[in-house]
Amino acid sequence: MLDKNKQIWFIGIKGTGMASLALVLNDLGFNVAGSDIKKYTFTQEPLKKAGIEVKEFSANNIKNSGQIIVKGNAFKDDNVEVKTCENKNITWQSYPDTVEEIIKMHTSIGVSGTHGKTSTTGLLAHVLGEAAPTSYLIGDGEGKGVKDSRFFVYEADEYRRHFLAYHPDYQIMTNIDFDHPDYFKDQADYTSAFQTAADQTKKGLFVWGGNERLRDLHSDVLKYTYGFEDNDDFQAVNIRRTTEGSTFTVMTHGKKVGEFEIHLFGDHNILNTTAVIAVAYTEKIPVADIQKGLLTYQGAKRRFSEKDFGDINIIDDYAHHPTEMKATIQAARQKFPQKKLVVVFQPHTFSRTKKYAQDFVEILRDVDKAYVTPIYASAREANGDISSSDLVAKIPSSEVIDLDNIADLAQNRNSVIVFMGAGDIQKYEDALEKLL
Repeated sequence: MLDKNKQIWFIGIKGTGMASLALVLNDLGFNVAGSDIKKYTFTQEPLKKAGIEVKEFSANNIKNSGQIIVKGNAFKDDNVEVKTCENKNITWQSYPDTVEEIIKMHTSIGVSGTHGKTSTTGLLAHVLGEAAPTSYLIGDGEGKGVKDSRFFVYEADEYRRHFLAYHPDYQIMTNIDFDHPDYFKDQADYTSAFQTAADQTKKGLFVWGGNERLRDLHSDVLKYTYGFEDNDDFQAVNIRRTTEGSTFTVMTHGKKVGEFEIHLFGDHNILNTTAVIAVAYTEKIPVADIQKGLLTYQGAKRRFSEKDFGDINIIDDYAHHPTEMKATIQAARQKFPQKKLVVVFQPHTFSRTKKYAQDFVEILRDVDKAYVTPIYASAREANGDISSSDLVAKIPSSEVIDLDNIADLAQNRNSVIVFMGAGDIQKYEDALEKLL
């Protein structure tokens, strides 16, 4: 249990979720510190700014008393600090267990789904924060605790069923497309995890009406659908898409909620925004506050993040599943309709690449030029029987790219170059930016 009289020690504090959680607890007045690998990660800057001490892994970091250990999900007994805990018979709590403690302190809203979790969580936290003190925990390394906060908004990750540690008041579910084939057996197994998460939601469930699996979930609490259809409980209508974003009206059962404008691109962002509006409206947040929050939202890290280099625009995006890739490509075409579309795609894990190989091929066939990096392996899956060359062989106007031939990218003038991936694809992006 969390205790302000003890140090909260994070094993793996630079992980995106762990860094966010450390920031939240630090803001809420807890004594927070932790350890991780020496290699630089983007998550360590906010930790440093907050004055949170980060050390390298060492047995000496684990004390016999005065600490509460929060262990990152990725670390097993081959980690020196985990091993030290075992040797000293020191118990730890998991990341999800710790988040659940914060959930119980607030009116809580979880955001789950195969895609859109981070973007929707960030947007919801920002919008609610316009009207009431709001703490939040986002999977892109952001977290903020606000004293006496009314709301707690958090990203609920389905991998290994981690989100089943949570029992929120409300939950947004953006979609259920099969993912993580290295853990879930099949679509039915994957969907069952979301059903259990729905069962654990206390007040209201908000689901995208365009996803059949979400519509089929049963719920003992109020279940609202959002989307573009007349039978949705919250419907986006009168949509106008421009190179500056989108404007639309939201209706609920024939009643106008309001007119809204976002500086975000693609239909997926209209859907995510409609979900946010639905939750805020249900919690009686004034429409003017919702509108202001939407206009001032700057977006989440690695979600359609843009940089300009003359006639080349670079987009950095976390997309690594076919549905996410399609959404990001649609957004790029909305904002840059006159430019050549170039995609640099880093497949993420061998099992996912094999599962969705044909989908990746079909998506990349539809852009002007495609580059595919070597497959990004993971600690849980180091190799497999598929390669990037297998994809490129089926895609016209494509080639395998690595750091040795990155200069080829710079020849794509008057283009928007979209980097897509969940691994270390930013090293390719950084190399191109240095050339430009």
